[in-house]
Amino acid sequence: MRRELAKIRVLIVEDDPATGRLLAGMVEEAGYPPPVVVETGSAALLAAGSADLILLDQALPDTTGLELLTAFRALPDPPSVILVTANPDASLAAQALRAGVDDYLVKDDALARLLPEVMERVRRLRALSAALAAAERDLVHAERRAAIGQLNVTLHHTINNPLMAAFAELELVLGTGGLTPEQQRGLTAVRDALLRVRDILARVGTLRHDHTTEYLEGVEMIDLSRRTRQTPVMQGEAVLLIADEDLARVVTMLLRHAGFAPYRVTDPRELHARAGLVGVSLVVVQGGYGIGTDPLAGFRPAADRHYTLVALSTDDGAPARALGADHVVPLPFDPAPSPARSSRRGGTSDGRGRPWPALLSAAPLLRPADAGPGERREGREVP
Repeated sequence: MRRELAKIRVLIVEDDPATGRLLAGMVEEAGYPPPVVVETGSAALLAAGSADLILLDQALPDTTGLELLTAFRALPDPPSVILVTANPDASLAAQALRAGVDDYLVKDDALARLLPEVMERVRRLRALSAALAAAERDLVHAERRAAIGQLNVTLHHTINNPLMAAFAELELVLGTGGLTPEQQRGLTAVRDALLRVRDILARVGTLRHDHTTEYLEGVEMIDLSRRTRQTPVMQGEAVLLIADEDLARVVTMLLRHAGFAPYRVTDPRELHARAGLVGVSLVVVQGGYGIGTDPLAGFRPAADRHYTLVALSTDDGAPARALGADHVVPLPFDPAPSPARSSRRGGTSDGRGRPWPALLSAAPLLRPADAGPGERREGREVP
């Protein structure tokens, strides 16, 4: 069983026991764990909360599949839904897609062949949506940390000098003598308060997170008691030639999260010029679609290149490897952890000792596993 499939929880909602067993067999044969099979809408509602993917029949004893879909979509973590029905009516398919099903299959002779393909596509889209949501959350955190950094500069610029002047004046007063014990205690308390302000400024100066803690009910403040994690080592520049805007956005977020500095180009000529610069460690190219299109979008890598070339492809990747791609990632893009893929030189390495970058399970990161820190170049980074 493939690792990325082992955790997918499949629910089959089918009122005919024989068809339910048939679908369950197809699901297991495709590499998924044994699915849960229920025969009614009420049972489906009870089981849907623990499912990642639902194969849903339209005609059920107590309701219809489309009526159940509304309830599924209201769950905190809505499952993906494939409507599997004996009704070949195109209007039902259109209605189901408008209602939010992820795909639609008819129970005919092609079902055994199409079901694994559709389930895999839906699984990848679900994983991609989760990865995009996580990347967007990381982007929000990065923007907040940037704002904190700007505030830190402002605080040190506006407070540090007055604070040092206050310390100097206070020490002069305390050193003159002739103070009463009460004055001495008062000035010592003032000095202690200034020291606390200095310590808080120092903690703010090393702040690299935006975690908050509750100050008052409904009011939060930055938690200065948390330890700051080290900034990840830069992996170098990654140059992207990706025409699809949504795909470019996802890949950019994943690369930035992994420590790369993404730089997007618009044509093969610009890519060729940029890829030759010092500090470029990764090049990602989206190939063309369909028969007769260029698998590397017109780009041809130099034989003595110092970067790893990754092709995003809708086919088996053989044409891209033949033109020099070190690795091929199939589209639709799968952000789940995957085993090492064969390179154009065979095996799991690209000939330079760098295995195919894995998408780690804890947080989807795309990076060469043993790439050393590269030079981060200034340039037109992708927003």
